[in-house]
Amino acid sequence: MRHKTRLLLTGIMLTLAGLLPAEAQQAKIKTGIETLKEQQFKLLEGKRVGLISNSTGVDCNLKPTVDILHEAPNVKLVALYAPEHGIRGDAYAGARIDHTRDNKTGLPVYSLHGKHRKPTSDMLKGIDILIYDIQDIGCRSYTYISTLGLAMEAAAENDIEFVVLDRPNPLGGLKVEGPLVKDGFTSFVSQFKIPYLYGLTCGELARLLNGEGMLDKPCKLHVVPMQGWKRDMTYEDTGLAWISASPHIPQPVSAMLYPASGILGELGYMSIGVGYTLPFQLFAAEWIQADALADALNSLQLPGVLFRPIHFRPFYATGQGKQLQGVQVHLTNFHTAPITEIQFYVMQETARLYPDRAVFDHADPSRFNMFDKVTGSDSIRLRFAINNHFEDIRELWRKDAGPFKKLSEKYYLYH
Repeated sequence: MRHKTRLLLTGIMLTLAGLLPAEAQQAKIKTGIETLKEQQFKLLEGKRVGLISNSTGVDCNLKPTVDILHEAPNVKLVALYAPEHGIRGDAYAGARIDHTRDNKTGLPVYSLHGKHRKPTSDMLKGIDILIYDIQDIGCRSYTYISTLGLAMEAAAENDIEFVVLDRPNPLGGLKVEGPLVKDGFTSFVSQFKIPYLYGLTCGELARLLNGEGMLDKPCKLHVVPMQGWKRDMTYEDTGLAWISASPHIPQPVSAMLYPASGILGELGYMSIGVGYTLPFQLFAAEWIQADALADALNSLQLPGVLFRPIHFRPFYATGQGKQLQGVQVHLTNFHTAPITEIQFYVMQETARLYPDRAVFDHADPSRFNMFDKVTGSDSIRLRFAINNHFEDIRELWRKDAGPFKKLSEKYYLYH
């Protein structure tokens, strides 16, 4: 009995530490790769297969999709395609990736984050079917969905089937926030006219891009669905183990708060936790008084959010080695929290407390272009800069979310 109890306690401790695979943690859902395995890869038989994936493409036992397809006796995997951060997740944010070979399988790896961001005809030569299996974070400026859409266009242009192995949106399927991208502001961090938070799985998004004419040419699309996923699930509700989606998204909470701080982070105006142990979870600078900013933000009574004073020294990036003060963001109710608006309230309150530090008066103007790209236009910046008040951009920021959500419903695979 003591031995069984000890084993049970050990299992609980390992599960809490995230050391057991998802199957042992009793995952509530099955991702697209699990569905494909259950179907014994029939969809791929007799075809030469290309795979776009990275370290997040794994099954419930954390085995990479690359290795699963390479070892499957009835699958002929012939080429790999690497998004930002590389096929095995070993490239730093923004790093250029070159064509190479995968050390484990020996397969050619074509870069989609170097000279080319869209597969060329030469890269796709001899491919019959192109598969996408990547865990994104549900945010428009995260480049994996740009890779998805551009690869779909390439598949259409080369008469190749395109398959999405579906995965959860870590933010769930209900939260839609932010404006659409305006003409003239399309970029790799805002590739499509969708809100900043779009409330779709990658499979549903692929269906929408294909169905709403957002691609140069629609492709022959097949989505292999998840089993058991519900729209109100955040990633922690799925029971799946989290694999770092990129070096600064080590935990699900990082994915939840990336859209709360990442836009402001483009300005280098203050630390947002990148370079410290809490990436995207805080706002801090040398000139901020932690208690004063925490009190000011908490007095706004934003739903589902609390701010705690914090003092720290970043190891690298903005504020490296300096003693910073600010606030850590704590979500008390993710579903009610206005996630993307948090950073604008921080900008508002810092301008009120420290008028000589108003963000667009103090930040480096050379970084305004990237701020505009991630917000999808220059309208947000120009209007906010007048009074440094969120109320001035509230309508601009919120007006597209409702109509987009209604439009996207016809592409839902889950309810």
